[in-house]
Amino acid sequence: MTNHEIHRHRAQRVVGMVIKILIFLIVAIAGFGSAVYQLWNWLMPGLFHLPVISFWQAVGLLGLSWLLFGGWRGFGWRDHRRQWRHRLMERWTEMTPEEREKFRESLGRC
Repeated sequence: MTNHEIHRHRAQRVVGMVIKILIFLIVAIAGFGSAVYQLWNWLMPGLFHLPVISFWQAVGLLGLSWLLFGGWRGFGWRDHRRQWRHRLMERWTEMTPEEREKFRESLGRC
């Protein structure tokens, strides 16, 4: 493969990845926006006498709630899993062989 072919192949992969990400974002925004739109218009006018909203208002409400309440936390789920695994390993190393065996038996019953 020539150097030019390698660069062209990389560019095609990057373009393909960008297209996949854009499609995913469009589907996610449409799906979550539709869910907020349907739930709001089903619940809020009847429960709290609030006005019916449009799809784009639902998407805006979703974005606003993400900024106010979610932030980037939703993207840090791996960190939580890593912390949980680290705590488990610490506890495991502190156990006596008898405690480890008892723990294994309790897992086997589950």
